[in-house]
Amino acid sequence: MTTLTQTRTPAAGPRATTALASSLRRTGSLVRAETILLLRNRTALFNGVALAPAMVAFLHFSGAFEAFVGDGAEASVVGAFALTSLVTFALMFVVYYNLASAYVARREELVLKRLRTGQSSDAEILAGAATPAVVTMLAQLVLGGVAIAVWIGLDAPVNVLLLLVAVLGGTFVFTTLAAASTAFTRTLESAQLSTLPIMAGALLLSGTTLPLTLLPERLQVLAEYTPLHPVAELVTLGLTGLRPDGVAIGFGETFALAAQPLAILIGWSVVGAWLATRYMRWEPRR
Repeated sequence: MTTLTQTRTPAAGPRATTALASSLRRTGSLVRAETILLLRNRTALFNGVALAPAMVAFLHFSGAFEAFVGDGAEASVVGAFALTSLVTFALMFVVYYNLASAYVARREELVLKRLRTGQSSDAEILAGAATPAVVTMLAQLVLGGVAIAVWIGLDAPVNVLLLLVAVLGGTFVFTTLAAASTAFTRTLESAQLSTLPIMAGALLLSGTTLPLTLLPERLQVLAEYTPLHPVAELVTLGLTGLRPDGVAIGFGETFALAAQPLAILIGWSVVGAWLATRYMRWEPRR
């Protein structure tokens, strides 16, 4: 008679749940610490809270939005363009610039080096530093959307899903690019200069600060493949449901039109993750 012995192994589910809970606790502690530092840094707080909305308000009251989209455009179209501009400015100033500065400051203070010797993973450290900026940006967009709807006019979005994908995808891309920018940013003071080429190039080629039709044809094609341009395209499409020629399309058709900018945004997400992994500097240069 043969006796079969069954060996029981601990279930993977509880271990995974415990590991996730521990990771969330560590990340939460880093988020609290970064939030306190952000609130104490008046310059960073101003850049994160006021700069992007102030620029959008200036462009609105100066009539730049109406001139950009055309004098005969409907108020809702102008409002959609204003909100798209707010998204692009917020990604540049609140996410990219503030995070690049924060990563460099923590590196020079040896904070990142000490954190890496503990239990926190690299992803947890970066996410902990990024979360306050991301929350600030999302609050800006909600409040800015309400203000734009009151001041200018804004219809209900045609495709909310595209808006979410654009904002979250753009946030991930510029968070990773901020981490990668630490490779050529030696000090906190130099962050204003080292981040300027990416910020200026992305904004100018996004289609929200300069009509791309004024550029040579080859540069217009190149602009479509820059990291901020697909974000602006997806936000505009999600808000208005308009094709580039101004023809309105339905909810389902917006997904087909979003295929190219979505593919470009995914490509930049992969590139940004690789650049952050490859070039993020965790210790000061000596």
